Amino acid sequence: MAILHPEIECMPREELKKLQSERLKWQVARMYERVTLFRKRMDALGLKPSDINGVEDLHKLPFSYKQDLRDYYPYGLFAEPLKDIVRVHASSGTTGKQIVVGYTQKDLDDWADGVARMMVAIGLGEDDFVQVSYGYGLFTGGLGAHGGAEKIGATVIPTSAGNTQRQIQTMVDFGSTALCCTPSYALYLGESIEEMGLKDQLSLKVGIFGAEPWTEDMRHTIENKLNIKAYDIYGLSEIMGPGVSYECECQAGMHVCEDMFIPEIIDPDTGEVLPEGAQGELVFTTITKEGFPLIRYRTRDICELNYEKCACGRTHVRMKKPQGRTDDMLIIRGVNVFPSQIEEVLLKASNGAMPNYQIIVDRVNNNDTLDINVEMTAEMFGDDVKTLAATEKMLENEVRSVLGIGAKIHLCNPKSLPKSEGKAKRVFDNRKLH
Repeated sequence: MAILHPEIECMPREELKKLQSERLKWQVARMYERVTLFRKRMDALGLKPSDINGVEDLHKLPFSYKQDLRDYYPYGLFAEPLKDIVRVHASSGTTGKQIVVGYTQKDLDDWADGVARMMVAIGLGEDDFVQVSYGYGLFTGGLGAHGGAEKIGATVIPTSAGNTQRQIQTMVDFGSTALCCTPSYALYLGESIEEMGLKDQLSLKVGIFGAEPWTEDMRHTIENKLNIKAYDIYGLSEIMGPGVSYECECQAGMHVCEDMFIPEIIDPDTGEVLPEGAQGELVFTTITKEGFPLIRYRTRDICELNYEKCACGRTHVRMKKPQGRTDDMLIIRGVNVFPSQIEEVLLKASNGAMPNYQIIVDRVNNNDTLDINVEMTAEMFGDDVKTLAATEKMLENEVRSVLGIGAKIHLCNPKSLPKSEGKAKRVFDNRKLH
C-alpha cells in the first residue's frame, strides 16, 4: 500500500489539527486584508482575525456561497494580484455566466499533489500510461488529472473527451494502463470496446472516474466491461478541482486532503455544525489556496464524514459518496445544469410568456439523456410541421449554447402537460430508477 506523503497522509489527528489551525489563522488574516466581501462579512459578525485561534473557532466564520462568485465575477474574490494568477478555470452558473476561479503556481502544484496522492494510492507510478479523457480547457477535469499524472512521473496521454473510435485505438496502440474520464463515458467506451472485439488487447488496470454521480452497480459494470478496478474521485472547481478527496485501494470512502481543505457537515437549514457521523451538507474551507481561497464554502452536496483511521493507514477523514443535493442542480454528462438556465431560454424564446414545460433526465445505454417537453401556445399550434421543426431546432441550439450539452426539445399540444396546484414539478430525474 504505497503512500505519497506518509508524514502528511498518516499524521496523527492531533498533529493534523495543529497544522490545520496554523493554516486557518494564516488564511483568515490574509483574506480579511485582501478580499472585500470576506472582510465585510467578518465585520458584520463583529469578528477580527485575532478572534480565530484554530479549527475550534471555524464555526464562528461566515459561510461562502456560489452566488458570491456570480456577484463578484470574474476576479472580485481573488486574494492575489492578477499578475500572480497563472491559470483560470471556470464552470457554468445558473444564468450562463461562468464561475471563475484562479490559481497561483503553488496552487497548481498543490492541486497536482492531491491527484497524485490518489494515483499512488491505487498503485500507479512512473511506469504507467495515463489516458486523460476528461475534457480539457476551462473545465478542471482534464488538466487536473493531467497534473497529477505528471507529478508521479507517469506518461500522460491527453486525449481529452470525444472521438470514441480514436480514444479506443489510442488506448490499444499506446498501451494505456489507467483511464481518467466520467463514469458514463467509461461505460460507453467499455460497450464500444466489446462491440469492436478489442477487450483482450487492452492494457488497462485502473480507472479514475468522477465529475458526475454514479452507483456501485455502475462501478461493477464498468469494471467488468473494461477488466479494471474503478475508483471514485471528488472535487469542485470552487475549491480546487478533482483531487479534493479520493478513494484509496480500500475503497471505503474518499480521503479528504485535510492538510489543504477542512471539511464540515452542517444542517442545511440552520447552518449548525453537526456531530461526527451525521448526514448533512458538506462545507469546505481552503487553508493553503492562494489565488482563490474560500472560507466555509457550502457545496450543497449531502454526505457523511468518517473520522476513523482507514485500513490503508491514512488518518485523513473519509467522505461517503454524496447522497444528493440541497439545491436544484443536476449533473448531466459531467456538466452542472440548473433548471433556471433552461427556463431562461424558454422565457427569451416566448418573449417573456413562460410556457409550461418539463425537464426529463434519463439514462439510456448508460448514457445520460436530456429531454425538454414544451407546451405550444395556441398561435404556435396552427403552424405547419416544417415551422414547428425549425422552432424545436432553434430551441435546441439555444439550450446547447447555454448549457454546453445537447438536449432534445419536444413541442407538445397546448394544455397537454400536467399542471400542479402547488409548486410546479418541472424536473423528472429518472436515472435513479436504473
